[in-house]
Amino acid sequence: MIAHDESIVLPADYTGDFFTDDTLRTLYATDASAYREMPRAVAIPRTVDDLKVLIRLAQQQGIPLIPRTAGTSLAGQVVGAGIVVDVSKHFTKILEINPDERWVRVQPGVVRDELNLFLKPYGLYFGPETSTANRAMIGGMVGNNSCGSNSVVYRATREHTLAVKALLADGSEVAFSSLSGWDYTKAVAEASRKVGQTPADQPTLADQILLKTNAILANPTNQAEIRAQFPKPTIERRNTGYALDELLNCEPFTPGGEPFNFCKLIAGSEGTLCFLTEITLNLVPLPPKEGGLVCVHCHTIDESLRATLVALKYKPQAVELIDDIILERADSNAEQRKNSFFVQKTPTGGFPIILVVDLSRATRAEVEEAAVQMEAEMRAAGLGYHYPLLFGDDTKKIWILRKAGLGLLGNLPGDEKAVAVIEDTAVDVNDLPDYIREFNEILKTHNMASVHYAHAGSGELHLRPIINLKTAEGHRQFRLIAEEIATLVKKYNGSLSGEHGDGRLRGEFIPQMVGAHNYELMRQVKQLWDPKGIFNPGKIVDTPPMDTYLRYEANQQTPDFQTYFRYHDQTVLQHAEQCNGSGDCRKTELSGGTMCPSYMATRNEKDTTRARANILREMLTRSPKENRFDHDEIKKVYDLCLSCKACKSECPSNVDVAKLKAEFLQHYYDANGVPIRSQLVANFARLSGLASYVPWAWNAVLGTSALRRIANRLVGFHPDRTMPLLHSTTLSAWLKRTWPTAPENKPVGGKKVYLFADEFTNFNDVSVGQKAVRLLGKLGYEVILPEHGESGRAALSKGMLKYAKKLAERNILALRGLVTDDSPLVGLEPSAILTFRDEYPDLVDVSLAEDARQIAKNALTFEEFIARELDNKRIDPQVFTEAKRLVKVHGHCQQKAVSNMAHSKRILALPKNYTVELIPSGCCGMAGSFGYEKEHYEVSMQVGELVLLPTVREQPADVIIAAAGTSCRHQIHDGAHRTALHPAEVLYEALR
Repeated sequence: MIAHDESIVLPADYTGDFFTDDTLRTLYATDASAYREMPRAVAIPRTVDDLKVLIRLAQQQGIPLIPRTAGTSLAGQVVGAGIVVDVSKHFTKILEINPDERWVRVQPGVVRDELNLFLKPYGLYFGPETSTANRAMIGGMVGNNSCGSNSVVYRATREHTLAVKALLADGSEVAFSSLSGWDYTKAVAEASRKVGQTPADQPTLADQILLKTNAILANPTNQAEIRAQFPKPTIERRNTGYALDELLNCEPFTPGGEPFNFCKLIAGSEGTLCFLTEITLNLVPLPPKEGGLVCVHCHTIDESLRATLVALKYKPQAVELIDDIILERADSNAEQRKNSFFVQKTPTGGFPIILVVDLSRATRAEVEEAAVQMEAEMRAAGLGYHYPLLFGDDTKKIWILRKAGLGLLGNLPGDEKAVAVIEDTAVDVNDLPDYIREFNEILKTHNMASVHYAHAGSGELHLRPIINLKTAEGHRQFRLIAEEIATLVKKYNGSLSGEHGDGRLRGEFIPQMVGAHNYELMRQVKQLWDPKGIFNPGKIVDTPPMDTYLRYEANQQTPDFQTYFRYHDQTVLQHAEQCNGSGDCRKTELSGGTMCPSYMATRNEKDTTRARANILREMLTRSPKENRFDHDEIKKVYDLCLSCKACKSECPSNVDVAKLKAEFLQHYYDANGVPIRSQLVANFARLSGLASYVPWAWNAVLGTSALRRIANRLVGFHPDRTMPLLHSTTLSAWLKRTWPTAPENKPVGGKKVYLFADEFTNFNDVSVGQKAVRLLGKLGYEVILPEHGESGRAALSKGMLKYAKKLAERNILALRGLVTDDSPLVGLEPSAILTFRDEYPDLVDVSLAEDARQIAKNALTFEEFIARELDNKRIDPQVFTEAKRLVKVHGHCQQKAVSNMAHSKRILALPKNYTVELIPSGCCGMAGSFGYEKEHYEVSMQVGELVLLPTVREQPADVIIAAAGTSCRHQIHDGAHRTALHPAEVLYEALR
């Protein structure tokens, strides 16, 4: 798709995508920083030749290029008014590996964690690990000189960048790698020889760069200034401007130094010098086999930093800090609460400061020995009060919690946020306690507080003061704190940026950090590499003031929107603003999890959870319309949202985009009317009820391929998609007519359960419901069908909230006072029963909200109910077969988001010889009506093909495929031609 803008003349030989529409430009106007600036265009090149075309365009038309991979920069590096060049979609190949020499050659869009998955069979590893490693790309890591939690061992990306291929500002291709002293001298001599020669043999731009750089570094005055003014060499994490100090430490300028390599300068240059096309990385052996984490609980930040100095004596892989504010936010996040299992509160009941010390070794005994010795030394020094040592899967949970820190900070309620302004400062680790003490004293004088987390072992804490950037006072604080902390960092001869770069946030302070003389050298470097300023201008040098182009304007008003859902202590806009751009939604299926299925399929930024939050934030903030939801731009970006709910649990900021989508759609319908297909879907239960009087007629049409294809086309469904058929009876009719006298109906000891006969089980999957009821009866439960209506799930999925609210309120009125801990409401279809827990409390009239919350406590999925009864020892596992079977389980999205798949795995293992394995799938791709709709069918199948469908196809015929969701079972039927069973069916058929 190529959109043209008359102001940009796009060369005919460009083959990639090029967008100039407002929607795409808006989505690329921000990253994970506090900045926002609309680009002129967005380019998604396919080839190196496309990059050359873009460079030529930039030179001819004076439009700069802004290289971008995952877009998670915290200093505004990928925000600007030029053409954003996104290489994350097509430059994703691992090109070559040499296991013997321990290097790998990759394109810049390769994801760090996926690279290590590729390297693992070779016993090799790329060391630097950012907290965003499951979506951070190698090009961005080189651009930022990224480090990560393990930098005490592996240092920064710069130390692992062996060679690069790049395009210079004149479009020429160049390769940079190490030059020994002799090779360097020879290269300088050859470049010098060309000076004054014939035009055909003049120095190339690469030659000029070498000659000028040599002149800069050979100058004794420059050498003295660089050595005197740059940050302390003992600070391993330092990104202060262009790394002239690193080049100076090379031969021939420092005898005995490392070979000269321009990669040291390119790393950390933020795309301002050249455009990388290939990167060759150094590899290291895999980390020690036995991972062991000591989670030192401290009372104060100062205590934790003094404990850090003790921890470093024991040669850790990492020493990471998690402060009490992050732990408090984790406690309010469903996913991260599970990862906080190890936390023991302080004697006064507060959250501790946690110091995570990675003492990984070759054997567990070595880990335990080091942990005992370290704990003894800390206790003797009065440092810490609790020292749990964790192994195995528990360590993964802790690292997930630590990496979620950035996102968790986004869900602070209201307009005050933990702002990335001085979060990246680094000092010598021995200076860290004194530095942080002074840092907090400065904040205290301004009545401000800060979050503290991350890389204590490397002398770098991420420090985020809490500021409201929607106010003039917040803007003043933003600049004031940056200025004062810059002065403090210089006092300790530290680095204003330890890993996140200068960008437009810290560039203004580089003269203060390195002195005017060295800053001028950096400006010369930029001019030399990029004479016309086409590569990411305004970053590192000649940056605009750090408090300009901010995402939020001073005195920005937050409108008071009238919404259909309640958002509790925030507005709908503030809920969207919780997205801070950390990009957790850009991970792929290789990283696991469900968020975000459409991005996993398309790899388009437009289809990320972040994009959906961004477009809603922009329109609700800046729209001139009275109904600010009435925008086709929002509709376009939300189009591929499957409402899977994964963001509700997997997004560290808890941005519930499915809720936002439903809210948007109802407001959009208010202005534009409800499409007929949406009305048909929302009224699925009503239509099924009518058709259930003549199920044979319904089935005759939809069960015949030719007739079904015609019917599908008439309603806007894809002709290849099969349709659910009706059972000869309904579950409710069967329960009333047959169940009272059924031989299995033998309740024992007052065991009682209310069954929610959802609209899918009631009309289509009646056999599933019958087997579930018979199973419950065999287990001694009285199964009662209360009076209730449909769940409203279909209406919710289409954003028809007015209708869904009526349905929800009818159910609450019918069930209040009936559903209790002793008589829970149990549902078979996760998406239906979980509406009671998820949407109902925020949708029904406020007068019914408390009733809804009470019912929600005991509205259980079938799996939750059986697991709870197991806990209460009310089910005897001996009633199940001893036959051996393998069960592969696919989890329903909303079950994973609102409940827990551990329940499914546990109950399916009731037959003692059943082996139960969870399929590492995200969304199946069906998502209610989404997979039926003609314009979404292809994406639906792409999502299914990521993990689920290939996994199911490769299973032998005797393997049981289990899936609780009716949509999931339908997708498996259509895409893998296998019959998946509901867990209730699996257990019923496993009865003795």
